[in-house]
Amino acid sequence: MAFMEGGGCFKNHSIFVNFNQDFTSLAVGTNKGYRLFALNSVDRLEKIHQSADCEDVALVERLFSSSLVAVVSLPSSRKLKVCHFKKGTEITSFSYANTILAVKLNRSRVVVCLEESLYIHNIRDMKVLHTIRDTPANPKGVCALSSNTEKGVTYLAYPGSTSMGEIQIFDTENICAKIMIPAHNSPLAALAFNANGSLLASASEKGTVIRVFSVNDGSRIYELRRGLKRCATIYSLAFNVESTLLACASNFETVHIFKLDENSASGGSSGAAGTPQATVGSLSDADVGGGWMNFVGKAILSGSSSLLPAAMSDVFAQGRSFATARLSLTGIPCVVALTTVERQCRLLIASTAGYLYVYNVNTEHGGECTFLRQHNLIDDSQATGVVTTCGGATSPGSAAPTSTTAASGTAPAIAGGGFMETILRAVFGQEFSSSGSSRY
Repeated sequence: MAFMEGGGCFKNHSIFVNFNQDFTSLAVGTNKGYRLFALNSVDRLEKIHQSADCEDVALVERLFSSSLVAVVSLPSSRKLKVCHFKKGTEITSFSYANTILAVKLNRSRVVVCLEESLYIHNIRDMKVLHTIRDTPANPKGVCALSSNTEKGVTYLAYPGSTSMGEIQIFDTENICAKIMIPAHNSPLAALAFNANGSLLASASEKGTVIRVFSVNDGSRIYELRRGLKRCATIYSLAFNVESTLLACASNFETVHIFKLDENSASGGSSGAAGTPQATVGSLSDADVGGGWMNFVGKAILSGSSSLLPAAMSDVFAQGRSFATARLSLTGIPCVVALTTVERQCRLLIASTAGYLYVYNVNTEHGGECTFLRQHNLIDDSQATGVVTTCGGATSPGSAAPTSTTAASGTAPAIAGGGFMETILRAVFGQEFSSSGSSRY
């Protein structure tokens, strides 16, 4: 009953966790409803809302810092509810033919992902603008929606194949296919756009390589290697707002942070095949181990790559991850965020086991991230702001959808009327005017 950024349902874990689009709040779904937390302090975790319903929540997504949330419960997994949490009201609901695996929001669109279809709604009136049908089977709900709508274009990324790591990018504003990117040789596991929607990061089920592509033309800009020794299940990818760092969490204990600069730039070709590209990656002891492997890695990095075949040289000719963070528990799905809290760059890791871990990231020198705090996401004493710490800077411990409105139970109005005003005010707050314009 938990979900990771970039797709995937983990029904054997206790809660759902996900950050909002700009990493300013955290949504937590439990078997007793959902909670929303503000992320403006390292020491205090401010609970800003707890739902009155005691339903088992499978998915909950908040639109930036607005009052609008999208909720899917486990007992009614085919039904999406759009709610105004400050008023405690349900604005509208939609029912779909199959289980909802993921919901993505931005200021103009709501995207609902089913296993073999995607529904694109206009957020202003929840009208279904387009349905992408007969998509390749996507049982983990892997998809991503760009969040910046200022340029009048937003993109949806989703898998284009069940056997290969093909990415389909769809323009949700102009309702047309944008580009197909042959990103990996194995199926996709995670996707993430940067803040302005110009870059897309991807990882495959193999999990050793993360690639970053230009959304405009599909060219590969960065290729990042999280390790040499083991394949991994990638749970989450996240850019910082400046698109200079990319965090990657997997089923192993190390969360990697890569620096995106000219030193880690790829050669610019498109897709997964072709001439080996320059990469940046990790040769940390946790992933590589000692002995011969470590010796060869250091030898390659010191300029002896000509002694090995080209393919092996390409794998080894990498620096360390720019920064890393250690978790003591492995195999528990989590989502990551790189954001500014109290004027410092922080790595936030929200675990489906019910904890939020906060690390400091040295953006100048990188290295091991400093562990700052562990917050309990379920304990009420913790949720109201009582701080739980782990003692210093160490690793932490342990068919077309039908719709109804709240007022009438009938299909929502397409334009004008109470429904539209309610949802616009939930999205845009006091900045919404009757003319429909907004600064939000």
